[in-house]
Amino acid sequence: MILTGSEIRQEVKNGRIFVEPFNETCLNPNSYNYHLGKRIKIAPLEVIDPKQKMAWNEIEIPEEGLILQPNYLYLGHTLEKIGSSYFVTSLIGRSSIGRLGLYLQLSADLGQLGAIHRWTLEMTVIQPLRIYKGMIVGQVSFWKPIGKIISYNGEYGNVSTPGESKIF
Repeated sequence: MILTGSEIRQEVKNGRIFVEPFNETCLNPNSYNYHLGKRIKIAPLEVIDPKQKMAWNEIEIPEEGLILQPNYLYLGHTLEKIGSSYFVTSLIGRSSIGRLGLYLQLSADLGQLGAIHRWTLEMTVIQPLRIYKGMIVGQVSFWKPIGKIISYNGEYGNVSTPGESKIF
């Protein structure tokens, strides 16, 4: 069962959903708009091998924005710390951003119960696109779990900067 915007507002007030900073103008009928944080990691333009550690270039998005290029993988993060021990988070991109050719969270949109942090955003573009820190890029929805609740204890649960893959 997905929470409505008014229920998200109430659960934030009740302390069962964490969104910091929280701005009521970011509430939608069944989601909350999140913003792009200030740090970006850029994958090297070479073959990515999950068995080898990559040398990522990490930068802060300048005030004039950053132009993302096709054929690169970028890791950003949400400006907001988001999460809940009571509701499952699901982060997706906004359709208005997708219509600009920015694709994010294509494979890792489901959050884990108990993880409260700035979420890593996997991003790629189909043509050059300028992005800005603090711009609205996506939305998070909250879902009521059914069954025994077990909090996430994994490696990604407390990462609040763009987090690289730990598959190797």
